[in-house]
Amino acid sequence: MIALATGCASKKDVEVLPEKTYYDNARKAMNSGNFNEAEQNLDALETYYPFGRYAEQAQLDLIYARYQNLDLEGSRAAADRFMRLNPQSEHLDYALYMRGLASYNLDIGLAARYFAIDVAARNPGEQLQAFRDFSQLLNRYPDSEYAPDARQRMIAVRNRMAELELHAARYYIKREAYIAANNRARFVVENYPSSPAVEEALILLADTFRLMDLKKGASDAIATLRTNFPNSEAFDENGEFQSDRLRRQNRSLTNVVTFGLIGDE
Repeated sequence: MIALATGCASKKDVEVLPEKTYYDNARKAMNSGNFNEAEQNLDALETYYPFGRYAEQAQLDLIYARYQNLDLEGSRAAADRFMRLNPQSEHLDYALYMRGLASYNLDIGLAARYFAIDVAARNPGEQLQAFRDFSQLLNRYPDSEYAPDARQRMIAVRNRMAELELHAARYYIKREAYIAANNRARFVVENYPSSPAVEEALILLADTFRLMDLKKGASDAIATLRTNFPNSEAFDENGEFQSDRLRRQNRSLTNVVTFGLIGDE
């Protein structure tokens, strides 16, 4: 009982600093790169002065401080809260941009910085969310200072999605599921026509069409490849299509053990 009473007393005795003191401490900490301390002061500012003079700026700073602390989900939550509490703010473009940036990095995060992780093989859920956030930013604030970077990141997301489809196509080739592999390659060509993955997708299309003895499909894929990628490595010195993608993929089949398939094909 004595301990409980002491604990209650200590909570009541917590010193609440002036609003400006919390804000100044947070800004000073952020300027020095101490984002843990900045976040603590910003949290206190929101707790004790939720409608104070510095409330809106503190919410914006909290988005950034959490992002710098690699609390990406927390940063995204702070961005959502800012947009909900300040629907008319002139800084909504920043909140949208930071929410997209947090999602963009969420599924790669720290692991990809220190380990060899194939980003294209990872679940694309957060990437799609980032794409939606950046798209919303461009639609609502096309002249925002954050729009150019958002646009470039959207291109990067599209390229990653195309690589994910190629990853799946190679998976199916290893398991001799050539129709499924063909479908994945065709999806890249039809849905990501400006992606660097299109060249490889066309080669896989031609290879799988030829294997299935679908001559027109193969000739169309090769013609498209020749038109758009005349210097592709799939053409020999005489300009003839020569590809061994299927043999190379199947060569490693005996080294792969799996008990399931990915996708819905």
